[in-house]
Amino acid sequence: MIRVVLPVHLRTLARTGKEIRVEVVGAVTQRGVLDAVERDYPMLAGTVRDRRTGQRRPLVRFFACEEDLSNESPDALLPDRVAKGEEPFMIVGAMAGG
Repeated sequence: MIRVVLPVHLRTLARTGKEIRVEVVGAVTQRGVLDAVERDYPMLAGTVRDRRTGQRRPLVRFFACEEDLSNESPDALLPDRVAKGEEPFMIVGAMAGG
């Protein structure tokens, strides 16, 4: 099981706690994790990725194992510690402004 930490606004929408667990079939990638999140929590579809393009929304960031993975390929393998469930994959709502 993959551990996923959600920001507060997505927790509220999904009516869940800070961390959820999802089963990823196949390689553990950003795309695989987000597909599993949207499968298990359909109310989150379109909140993290654009429904039409599948691209990460501009003010959403991804972190794992103290690394910013936001600009990595959606098909790149996530760190082993995430795949083993030892570390969470974090979805973070970024802030903009000056």
